[in-house]
Amino acid sequence: MIKLKELTKRYGTTHAVEALNLEVPDGELFGFIGPNGAGKTTTIRMIGGLLAPTSGQVIIDGADIALDPVRVKRKIGLIPDRPFLYEKLTGNEFLRFTADLFELNQADFLTKSEELLNLFGLWDRANELIEAYSHGMKQRLIMSAALLHDPRLLIVDEPMVGLDPRGIKMVRNLFRRLAETGVTVFMSTHTLSLAEEICDRIGIINNGKLIATGTIAELQSAARLGQANLEQAFLELTQTQALE
Repeated sequence: MIKLKELTKRYGTTHAVEALNLEVPDGELFGFIGPNGAGKTTTIRMIGGLLAPTSGQVIIDGADIALDPVRVKRKIGLIPDRPFLYEKLTGNEFLRFTADLFELNQADFLTKSEELLNLFGLWDRANELIEAYSHGMKQRLIMSAALLHDPRLLIVDEPMVGLDPRGIKMVRNLFRRLAETGVTVFMSTHTLSLAEEICDRIGIINNGKLIATGTIAELQSAARLGQANLEQAFLELTQTQALE
């Protein structure tokens, strides 16, 4: 589903992302972790088509996003770390606006929006202005909008920010269910316990470079720590790179 080839983003002499190569197959829940400033959000913005790379390619489902951005973006649902919402719209109006961007017909919109608003606990507040929503409600609305058109790829940057424990559990289970139905989930998070619990594979980025990729067992082996948890493997691998 995702193929990144020598993906690079430079700002002047600073390499935010450097020659990143990665493949993520259909139906995989892939965790993307790294220290602050490592290049996670920059990578996500390039995969989602929000930011043009300096060089390299982003290929989604066999198509280069730079050559056919509209068709590729129809397959993507994006949940950014800092979502922008039109707060003078109601929740339902925002979903209608999103549906129009993806050219959903009225019948499909009504069915899907009701399903998602109920799933995310927003049905009773759907006709209230977004400016009256709590941060957690806004986050759940963005998730609803990202899933409205049944994307084949869901890109998520820090999904659990602002969610209460019940919301975190619901979203965690949702991501696993989506992956089981063939949806690819590419998730960036600082919550290492979450990544360890639900991800099929995990990639670690540091200083703009992808330094390790694999299952928990493979990362443990790379870190030479035996049965260490993800946090211990992460700290060892990032520290080792910093010393090189």
